[in-house]
Amino acid sequence: MIKESIKKLIPSFLLSTYHWFLALLGAVFYGFPSKELIVIGVTGTNGKSTVINLFTLILQEAGYKTASLSSIKLKIAEKEWPNTLKMTMPGRLKLQKFLREAVKAGCKYAVLEVTSEGIKQHRHKFIDFNTAVFTNLTKEHIEAHGSFEKYKKSKGELFKSCRGTHVINLDDKNSQYFWQFQANNKIGYSLKDISKFQPLNLKLFGEFNIYNALAAIQVGLSQGIDLETCKKALEKVKSIPGRMETVIKKPFMVIVDYAHTPDALEKVYEAIDNHFPNTNNKICVLGAAGGGRDKRKRPELGKIADKYCQEIILTNEDPYDEDPKQILSEIESGISNPNLYQILDRRQAINKALGMAKPGDLVVITGKGSEPWMCLAEGKKIPWDDRKIAREEFK
Repeated sequence: MIKESIKKLIPSFLLSTYHWFLALLGAVFYGFPSKELIVIGVTGTNGKSTVINLFTLILQEAGYKTASLSSIKLKIAEKEWPNTLKMTMPGRLKLQKFLREAVKAGCKYAVLEVTSEGIKQHRHKFIDFNTAVFTNLTKEHIEAHGSFEKYKKSKGELFKSCRGTHVINLDDKNSQYFWQFQANNKIGYSLKDISKFQPLNLKLFGEFNIYNALAAIQVGLSQGIDLETCKKALEKVKSIPGRMETVIKKPFMVIVDYAHTPDALEKVYEAIDNHFPNTNNKICVLGAAGGGRDKRKRPELGKIADKYCQEIILTNEDPYDEDPKQILSEIESGISNPNLYQILDRRQAINKALGMAKPGDLVVITGKGSEPWMCLAEGKKIPWDDRKIAREEFK
């Protein structure tokens, strides 16, 4: 690609300027579209896509035309399509074009997933954020940023650039860092304050989804949407694509989730144990991304699977240009469970899990959720969807 060739020619110390210039170019070319929208940015390690999905539904329930962009899908008014970019936060030109198209479609709101890598590359620049939302922060993308503090600081740039409303998860131990930034309106949410809300029949299970719902409700309230409308919207939600999604119910259950960090994986397993206490065996299919992405988490993922799963199948996730066997070996180093299998072919791994499952068992497939691609060596991508593969292999 021409853009990649240009980047290789630019000295590393000038790369930040290059990214900033692209952000400016995109904003100028598309006429600074964010000035004609109310833009909500959601950042954090986990829960971003779910919060965006829930809040978008609240806005729709309130009668607003809305655009939203997350790792799951892109949506402009009534039109929506899966995010096939293998990039949560698109590049500057794509992002500004998306916002301009939202304006053309008559949208009042745009809700964006804002990533630390996107911020590092100035993709958030020249976007007028009305509201910034912080979900939580755990160790992730450490290799890309150099340290956890730099990763946290990158997330903080969204709050630094947004002087309107800040919505912050007060139960996260990093909340005070995000609370320090200046804003016209600061709103915190906590499970300690949940009693002040009317009862909500949330069909999404897991404590983390209560947090996601609270974040969406607080953003709704900050925009003048009443609690009854928020409740009505959220009670309609049966599932979020690839997020704790049940894809097979009988004779055993199969759940697909995006969890690819130690914190997210443990919360998924905990939630499943709490919600399905009568499960006989939990058969877990997991891997870890290659391409130098957070190698330190691989043994941790293994330890967590070892703690919660009766049967473990390690498989490819997105190996990129790394040796897939080495990735699985590093995950295995955290596992002592003898009921362990290594099957590089992810389809075969899912088939193996389904073949092992008996009535009353539960198969958990984590790492990719609803992602539409698997990334292999030399930039090769193959179409993928854990949910679709699970259903095909079940048949």
